[in-house]
Amino acid sequence: MLAIWGLLNLQQLVYQASVKMAADDSPQTDQEQQNKMLLPSVSTSIMLAAALGVIETVALFTGSSFLLNSIGIPVDSPMRMPAEQFLTLRAFGAPPIVVALAAQGTFRGFKDTKTPLFAVGVGNLLNAILDPILIFLCGLGVGGAAMSTVISEYLIAVILLCKLNDEVLLIAPSISGQRIFQYLKSGALLTGRTIAVLMTTTLATSMAAREGPIEMAGHQICFQVWLALSLLNDGLALAGQALLASDYSQGNYGLARQLVYKVLQVGLIMGLALAVILFIGFGSLSSLFSPDSEVLGIARSGTLFVAGSQPMNAVAFVLDGLYYGVSDFGFAAYSMALVGLISSVFILMTAPLFGLAGVWSGLFLFMTLRVLAGVLRLNSRSGPWRLLWPDNEKE
Repeated sequence: MLAIWGLLNLQQLVYQASVKMAADDSPQTDQEQQNKMLLPSVSTSIMLAAALGVIETVALFTGSSFLLNSIGIPVDSPMRMPAEQFLTLRAFGAPPIVVALAAQGTFRGFKDTKTPLFAVGVGNLLNAILDPILIFLCGLGVGGAAMSTVISEYLIAVILLCKLNDEVLLIAPSISGQRIFQYLKSGALLTGRTIAVLMTTTLATSMAAREGPIEMAGHQICFQVWLALSLLNDGLALAGQALLASDYSQGNYGLARQLVYKVLQVGLIMGLALAVILFIGFGSLSSLFSPDSEVLGIARSGTLFVAGSQPMNAVAFVLDGLYYGVSDFGFAAYSMALVGLISSVFILMTAPLFGLAGVWSGLFLFMTLRVLAGVLRLNSRSGPWRLLWPDNEKE
């Protein structure tokens, strides 16, 4: 609670300083104003992010028990108490996460990827330092892991807001009904897409939890490595998004088309490289997560899933960046909803029969269908993509 209070006060101080800067006629303030960009949408997006974060905190804190019941972890399960403790504490990290995401989006719009990298790097370093201290030295266990993560998330948000205040003239956000509606309308499709992703991955976790604590622990090792390494391609996707948006908005469709091909090629190469590395080294890597031989046996049985799906994961993440680069939000959302539905039905059918193999097969299908949908969309030459092909290119 103190951390949330501190962040809200920081935002209030930034707001008051910005108002004072706008009202002050001194030469120093005028110079500061000249060096900053006036982008009211930035202030509004940060305000909406903070409000969304608070709502998420309340929902997760009060509904942690319901959520765990929903994914199939019974009250008498040995996983129940630590899971509920972790989820309840992590709920307080929701506001800084969404605020940081809003700030990162702004920096990426400026094509500034160094500032988010610095902030996230410092935050994760603090997290890595606090984890052993709180978990082992202070004896807080799972609660210590949650606390260290939340603290690092607030640090990331604070760094980003301070850096953003150096670049943008943060002002009182516009909270008119029309502006709020515009933001909600723009974000509704991406929100729906995110929900589709979360529903599928949550269902996979739920089905894995029903297999028992050992199976669940092994699944989590596989899933976290699978997801973490897949997200390495997110950096390529973000770069592709920013460059494609720039070329597309300026009418440089030939350059945009070349960029699409190049980013997809690099993504596929990265995915293949990760697949080889994981296939060779996943056994050794998984031993870093647990000393339990049974858990490691389960995790290592998922080597083919973790390694084999990397090429699909890489291309899928790159395609996401390309969607956003041409503002193809509608297709990104609706295709993800369909892909998520098909994959979820597949998981529900196969997990009871094949256990974790069914869960992993469903996740692999999920990524494969995402790639298939993206390839079909690019080849369809419809929507915003029709401008990128030679017969439609503007000279």
